[in-house]
Amino acid sequence: MTWLRSPLPRPGAATRLICFTHAGGSASAYRDWADLLPGSVELHAVQLPGRADRFGEPMPQDMETLVGAIVEATLPLLDRPLALFGHSMGAMVAYETTRALEARGADPVRLFASGCRAPHEPRRSPEISSYDDERFMAELVMLGGTDLDVLSHPAIQQVVFPYVRADFRLIESHRHRPGPALRTPISVIVGDADPVVTPAQAKAWERHTLSGFSLTVMPGDHFYLQPQREAVVAEIVRRIGEGRPGR
Repeated sequence: MTWLRSPLPRPGAATRLICFTHAGGSASAYRDWADLLPGSVELHAVQLPGRADRFGEPMPQDMETLVGAIVEATLPLLDRPLALFGHSMGAMVAYETTRALEARGADPVRLFASGCRAPHEPRRSPEISSYDDERFMAELVMLGGTDLDVLSHPAIQQVVFPYVRADFRLIESHRHRPGPALRTPISVIVGDADPVVTPAQAKAWERHTLSGFSLTVMPGDHFYLQPQREAVVAEIVRRIGEGRPGR
C-alpha cells in the first residue's frame, strides 16, 4: 500500500508539501489543507500503517524502519522542491525524514515542526503507551483534538487504541542520534497554551539547522492547528515562498 495520499493532485505545482500527522492521526487530517494551498503547492500526506485504509497493517517498531519506508516513497517526488510539515509525533518523523533525505543528497526547501519539543530534548516520562485504557483515554483528552464521548465507547477503543499506542511506543522509544545540523531551514509553530511544549522550549529547535530559523506562536493548545488552519497554511506558504537562504 502506498505511503502518500494526495487529495488534490497538481501536476504543474512548483513545490510539493509532505505532511506528517500526530500520534493516532491519519492522512485525512490534512485533506482540507489542499483547498487552502495555492496552485503552486501540491499536498501529499503520509498515511501510516494500522489506520484508515491501512488498518491491520503493523506499525514499524522503530523510527529508522519507518523513516526508511517514507523516504523510499518520497524519492519520486524530488524532481521538484520539497517541504515537510509535521505535527507533534509527526514533527519528529518529518525531522528524521529530512535528515535521511539530506544524507541522500536532497535539499528540502524547509522543515516545519509543529507542537513538538526539539529532538535533543528529553522525552516525557512515564510512557503514555503503558497506561491502562482509562488513564490512556484521559491523556488523549488532555492533549485535545479528541472527543471524550467518542473514545468512551469500548468498541471504538478496541479499534483505535492499539494503533494509537503503537504510535506512542514508537516516539517514546526513539532517541535522537547526534549528528550534523540540517542544511534545511526550520520553521517551528506552536500554540501559546500547548501543555506539551512551551514557546521557549520550541525555540530549542534552532540548534538543529545551519540555515534559517523561525518561531511562530499561535493562539491555542496542542491542537491549535485545527481552529487556526487557515493561518497555519498561510504561514507555510509564506515560508515556502522565502525558499532556502542563498537560493
